[in-house]
Amino acid sequence: MFTWGPSDPARAGAPLIARGEGVYVYDRDGKQYLDWTSQAVCANLGYTVPPKVKAAVMKQFDELPYAYSGLAMTEVRARLSDLLGELLPGDLSGFIFPSSGAEANEGAIRMARRFTGRHKVMTRYRSYHGGTATTMAATGDFRRHFAEAGTSGFVKIVDPTPFGFSWGDDEATACARALGALREQILMEGPETIACMLLEAVPGAAGVLLPPKGYMEGVAALCKEHGILLIADEVMTGFGRSGEMFGFQHYAIQPDIVTFAKGISASYIPLSGIAVSKEIQDYFRTTPLGYGATYQAHPVAMACGYEVVKHTLEADVLGHVRELAPVLKELMQTLADEHDCVRQVRSVGLFGAADLVNTSGPDAGNRVSPLQGGGPNAAKINGFKQAMLDEGLISLFRNCMIHVAPPLVITEPELRDGFDRMHRALKKADF
Repeated sequence: MFTWGPSDPARAGAPLIARGEGVYVYDRDGKQYLDWTSQAVCANLGYTVPPKVKAAVMKQFDELPYAYSGLAMTEVRARLSDLLGELLPGDLSGFIFPSSGAEANEGAIRMARRFTGRHKVMTRYRSYHGGTATTMAATGDFRRHFAEAGTSGFVKIVDPTPFGFSWGDDEATACARALGALREQILMEGPETIACMLLEAVPGAAGVLLPPKGYMEGVAALCKEHGILLIADEVMTGFGRSGEMFGFQHYAIQPDIVTFAKGISASYIPLSGIAVSKEIQDYFRTTPLGYGATYQAHPVAMACGYEVVKHTLEADVLGHVRELAPVLKELMQTLADEHDCVRQVRSVGLFGAADLVNTSGPDAGNRVSPLQGGGPNAAKINGFKQAMLDEGLISLFRNCMIHVAPPLVITEPELRDGFDRMHRALKKADF
């Protein structure tokens, strides 16, 4: 079953992938597809597994294939914790290792509530934080509608980069007004009731929304003023996607908690993490959290994650992303320049998005499909999906947006080839 939408339309035309190599996957008939979004913005190193990663995983299988983290520590867990402690700024030195980004965000929310004794969690409307009951309720986009019943304490804030209006004509005005609205909302909710602010440094599924200069620093200051924990959701942006090791490092902020997944293991093996400050770590030395899972800190996943992070550093993947970032920005702009259906483009590092609009009829100028998905124009989106597949591009789709987030190891010729394919697909599409 396909579970993010009705199963039958999603299944129609979906290729049966048989193998992968480099930044490409191949179906069982041998047709090649360039992975245009690292699948779910997670296959950061592509499909040729670095030899040291493969060797470490096999070695761990031979030595200790499983250990329950509630009963014993492992050397490989300590090794990965030490490495991450060196990479994260400040005193983020306590770690928990679940399996998925949703589990990491759920654990972070539980920690924030327990640590502060408060209940409310503030998130953006244009956000996605996971598919569990708690993280889906924390999510701001339409998917939360399926999980809100039975959950409480989740407060949504309007984004600093809204679709339907502008906070101001210039960046400074927009930032000041967005922060002013947030301050008022905190006061109306009662700051003494708010445990945490859970934010993506770069909202990914929402369309690579870059906040105005100074906004994130202002949010951090508001959190500090009112004793609200700041949680940075780095599930998509962590480990190089934005050109920094972590997306929040683009701003002068220090989160209290950082969650991550996807890139830590390049998605070769399920692995996620929660990093907390020393103050929070010390609190839970004597206070139970009531959180855990069978596969938490799985030793094989730990071995994979350690070598993936080491490879990211040794191969200077971040340097490669920074070199290609201006190329991606240039190529994203060609979409808006050459296609009337592309309204706006945004990118940071190797993470880009473009908004699609109708070009004819009564809906001309409006988004091709509403933010909540479906709608009368769904057939146009499905036609574009098929055109992308026909051109040999396999991609994540978010209704009225195109995402561009290839594996971080993509070369410039491969990136330019991908845009050539996408230009052809857009010309075929009926927007």
